[in-house]
Amino acid sequence: MKRTFLLAAAAASLFPLAASAQQVSSGPVVAAGNTLLSIAAEGKSARAPDLAVFNAGVTTQAKTAGAALSENADRMNAVIAALKKAGIAERDIQTSNLSVNPVYGQPRRLPDGSFEQQDPVIIGYQATNQVSVRQRKLDQYGKVIDTLVAAGANQVHGPSFQIDSPDGAMDEARIEAMKKARARADLYAKAAGLRVVRILSISENAGWAPPQPPIVFARAEMMSAPKAPSPVAAGELEMTVTVNVSYELAP
Repeated sequence: MKRTFLLAAAAASLFPLAASAQQVSSGPVVAAGNTLLSIAAEGKSARAPDLAVFNAGVTTQAKTAGAALSENADRMNAVIAALKKAGIAERDIQTSNLSVNPVYGQPRRLPDGSFEQQDPVIIGYQATNQVSVRQRKLDQYGKVIDTLVAAGANQVHGPSFQIDSPDGAMDEARIEAMKKARARADLYAKAAGLRVVRILSISENAGWAPPQPPIVFARAEMMSAPKAPSPVAAGELEMTVTVNVSYELAP
């Protein structure tokens, strides 16, 4: 009886190990004698952007935090009103930064050229309020920027060009990538004297590239709009998709 019990216990202890081993997968499995081929292929499509995202705001400085913030609020209200008057919908205007920070005086330079060692002294406060804006009428972008500067904005950064609905362009890139992957798989298979049997796995990496780095407009001294609208070139956005496809090859 004792020996029978020990054998039963040993057999029971093996079952979890067997179940665990069955759950382990080393990736796509090919039939005996067949070959696994992994291909990476890139597909692209281009579109003209239909959306420009930029930041606009006001930075003010005063002796006290309250005074800096009060002046900032007056000027920022004028900037937001100018945005709405220029045709920007309220849903496309969102506060992105509202801050008040101390301004420190510079340390006094000593005759020997070094600086006097002392604790920082607050000489005023700086308030900043910025909004993120989505401009949908790209042909009006330069005019809107000029209007903001005339209304009192002294911080304008952008644009970041985007596509409002990129799905169609991305799907074009995906189709091109898959065609390239299959053509490349057929090429390898033919060169090796094999044929493509089936697809085992597909994965992708996707994104788009802007046509140029962001432009920075306007500083504090630019408080009046120029006679001609600021020129802006939207260019094109390139959608890129890379697919990783595994194929099974057979003789």
